[in-house]
Amino acid sequence: MNIRSYRRHIENLDKTHLWHPFTQMKEWTEESPLVITDGQGSFLKDMFGTWYIDGVSSLWVTVHGHKKKEIDDAVKSQIDRISHSTLLGLTHPPAAELAAMLTTIAPKGLSRVFYSDNGSTSVEIGLKMAFQYWQLKGDTRKTKFIFLNNSYHGDTLGAVSVGGIDLFHRIFSPLLFQSYKIPSPYCYRCELGKTYPSCRLFCLREAEKILKKYHRELAGLIIEPLMQGAGGMIASPPGYLKGIKRLCDKYDTLMIADEVATGFGRTGKMFACEHEHVRPDILCLAKGITGGYLPLAATVASEKIYRAFLGNYTELKTFFHGHTYTGNQLACAAAIANLNVFKKEKTLQKLQRKIEILKKELLKMSAFKHVGDIRQKGFMVGIELVKDKKTRERYPLKDNIGSRVCYAARKKGLIIRPLGNVIVVMPPLSISPRELKSLTRITAEAIKDITEY
Repeated sequence: MNIRSYRRHIENLDKTHLWHPFTQMKEWTEESPLVITDGQGSFLKDMFGTWYIDGVSSLWVTVHGHKKKEIDDAVKSQIDRISHSTLLGLTHPPAAELAAMLTTIAPKGLSRVFYSDNGSTSVEIGLKMAFQYWQLKGDTRKTKFIFLNNSYHGDTLGAVSVGGIDLFHRIFSPLLFQSYKIPSPYCYRCELGKTYPSCRLFCLREAEKILKKYHRELAGLIIEPLMQGAGGMIASPPGYLKGIKRLCDKYDTLMIADEVATGFGRTGKMFACEHEHVRPDILCLAKGITGGYLPLAATVASEKIYRAFLGNYTELKTFFHGHTYTGNQLACAAAIANLNVFKKEKTLQKLQRKIEILKKELLKMSAFKHVGDIRQKGFMVGIELVKDKKTRERYPLKDNIGSRVCYAARKKGLIIRPLGNVIVVMPPLSISPRELKSLTRITAEAIKDITEY
């Protein structure tokens, strides 16, 4: 079977049997998909040998690039020993060693690691930990949570219950538990009608109203620090995160930091909370934890929370939660290698220059006729496209402008993805300055080609 015949075979199998995430399958079956077969560094290769810059790190997970030798070798070495054994009643070196590494680099005070498989489960665990913590402390009224408008914390029902994107979450509302919503710090489209910085973080005052009113029944507040990812790469203004933590402390509410997307260098520091010296009570991690190799997540809790669960067997204080592949050896081995590369290659230090290059290149696009707002935190970027720059009028849904721009970029050798009218750019941290400039050049060309025709 030649390559074209094989590609048609794979496409037929896909369209006959696969159901893709966040994809309208009617439209999918009418198009010819890109079939990826290989990767190297910052690039992906399709079946015909065409290379593309991986402009979204294969959905925000690839850190040091594809085929990173140190991580390849760690996974292969672990396979030669054992690929999986349970953490129920047993332990193993990779899980224990990685837990120690994570608590060393996490914000101070976070000392206990609970593993799972993905971002949604790390959040689900964080919510359940916070809920049970208060029950064990005897404050049985504290059963509710606060979340931000435009927030996204995953697709399991607990995570959806604290999700603030109506497009994704509204249909499931009959299945969800009650939570309280506070305004998003979306300065470009402030839902409170204010203007930053003259507003003096008015959204924090609105958040305090909710916390003050309901604090006796609040178990926790969950937040994506600095950048609301799936909501449209919404960057919070300086001081907002620190202000939220101050309110949580004031009203005796646990703070859960969802760093599934923002963790592992994406914002320029290992964790976004570090930018404002915030210490959450619970930290949720996934995506970049293994460098983009294998599914793994971690929920890291404070010692205070952990100790509330300690007791005799008959007291039933155990945290009754777990997953079959919790702490999988292969994934933990990849994660250890990933963190070792951070240290060995001084990834975060080298990243700072590239962040400035990216900032400079993005600035050139800000003058474009239909670029309304560019939001950047480190290597996390959202470019919001608007039909009318003066009025900030959105493109109508039927224009499908974001997808069209991304498709135009693909034809030029770049893979990026939209969030509605927002173009997302989030390359691997290892991307070279030259590759980074190619990425921004192609993005700019694609935006102009589609919006200024």
